[in-house]
Amino acid sequence: MRIAVAGTCGLARAIAREIQEGTSHQLLVLSRSHQPGLLSQGYQCQVVDYNDPTSIQHSLMGVDTVISTVTGNAQLRLIEAAVACRVRRFVPAEFEGQPGLRSANDPLDRGKSAALGMLLHYGAYIKSTVFVCGILYERFLPNGMISQRIGVNTGYANEGDYIVDARNMMATAPVYDAGGNLSYLCLTSAYDVARFVVKALDMAHWPAEMSMCGERISVRALVDTIQTCRGKVYNYLAWQNVEGLNYELRMAQHTNDVPRAKKITTLVATAEGKYDFATPAYLNLQFPDIRPIRFQDWFLSNWASVP
Repeated sequence: MRIAVAGTCGLARAIAREIQEGTSHQLLVLSRSHQPGLLSQGYQCQVVDYNDPTSIQHSLMGVDTVISTVTGNAQLRLIEAAVACRVRRFVPAEFEGQPGLRSANDPLDRGKSAALGMLLHYGAYIKSTVFVCGILYERFLPNGMISQRIGVNTGYANEGDYIVDARNMMATAPVYDAGGNLSYLCLTSAYDVARFVVKALDMAHWPAEMSMCGERISVRALVDTIQTCRGKVYNYLAWQNVEGLNYELRMAQHTNDVPRAKKITTLVATAEGKYDFATPAYLNLQFPDIRPIRFQDWFLSNWASVP
C-alpha cells in the first residue's frame, strides 16, 4: 500500500520510521516545508499547502491510507482531499483518550470533533478509525514533549505542564474522581503507538476505535513512581480531586489566565477518567507479540542523566 503520513512531529516521525524500516509499504511524508533531513535519510517527502485543495489532492494521488498528525482546518482540508482522491482509509489526529468522552465545547478539542464529524459524513466513501492510546509518555520528557515537536500548539507541551514537574519535584496530582475513588489513566510511548498503528495497517477490517496501552496506572502510583525514579522527595505536592480542580479552573478563567486554564483542564480530564479505558486494550490483544515498554523503565532511561 501507499501510505501518507501528514506531519513531521515526533509521533509522525516515529510512525513514518516504523513504516519505512519495518514494512514493504510505500511511504510518503506530507509537510508544510522542505525536509532535507528526512530526504537525506531516504524518505519520500512532499511539500503541501493545506490552504490549496489542488496541492493536497496532487500529493494524495495513488495513496491508499492517510495517517494525520495535523489538526484544525488543515486536517479538514486533508480529509476533503482524501475523499476527492478516493483514498480508502483515514486516521485522524487523535492519539489520546476516547473521543466519546470529550464534552461539548471542550477547550482541548482543537478541531478534532469537527474532523470526526466530517469523516462520519463521508463514511460511505472513506473508512476511518481512531487510535486511542491515553497519555503519551513523552509528556514527561526532560524539556517536555515539545522537545520532540509533539503538541506544539496545545498549550501544555512543556516540561512540568502535566501533573509532575520532575526536574523541580513539584506536582499537582488529580488523584480522586468525583466519587472519591482513585483516578486512573492509560499511558503509551510514542514508539509503541507507532508499532501498534503500523501493525494495524494490515488489518482487513478497522473498527471505529482501536485502543492500545503501554501501562494503566493510578495517578497516585504515577506520582510515586516518578519520586522513586528520581530518588528525591517532592518540594511541593498537591493531592487534588475534581471539585478542587474545577474551582481552580474557574479562577483561572475569571482572571483570563488561558495558559493556566488549559493545564488545569488536562488535570480535570484526568480526574474524570477521560484518559482511561478498559484493559486489556484492543490492539494489545490483537498483537500480543508487541511488548510495550513500562513507564518506569522509560522514565529511568530518559531521566538518568538529569540531576
